[in-house]
Amino acid sequence: MTCTLILTRHAKSAWDTDAPSDHARPLNKRGIRSSIALGAWLRDCGHVPEQVISSSSNRTRETYELMELDAPAIFIERLYHASSEVMFQVLREAEQNKVMIIGHNPGIAAFAHAILHHAPAHSRFEDYPTGATLVASFQIDRWSDLKWGSGRALDFAVPRELIGV
Repeated sequence: MTCTLILTRHAKSAWDTDAPSDHARPLNKRGIRSSIALGAWLRDCGHVPEQVISSSSNRTRETYELMELDAPAIFIERLYHASSEVMFQVLREAEQNKVMIIGHNPGIAAFAHAILHHAPAHSRFEDYPTGATLVASFQIDRWSDLKWGSGRALDFAVPRELIGV
């Protein structure tokens, strides 16, 4: 059996906002376009998750909603600016075989690097920019069997390539 992870950093957020906190910051216009494009790319490539586990921040919620993936989502506080270790634990608790996690840097970049056996040959994988999305497979029956460095990258995209910005 195979488990698949779709690991997405939230799309570009607005800094010039009157949001009361970092947690409440919304997406900016480019982030909105990027989220829509990422959702289309995932659907076109057949990378639609069965379960979405996301940070509870406003910008991760908006990223998920604009992707229109038709997968149930849960929004959890412990993914807000989570470390790679927290993301690993959250994924090990996932209930479906095809899971998307939406989170924040620097934790999501560290997690992406640590979870794979080999990084994809993409110039932007190192810095994992906003909207960056990794699709990786794992030769396990359930997420509770997950081990560091065991994933194989299947795909990687950044919104700038999808929307031509």
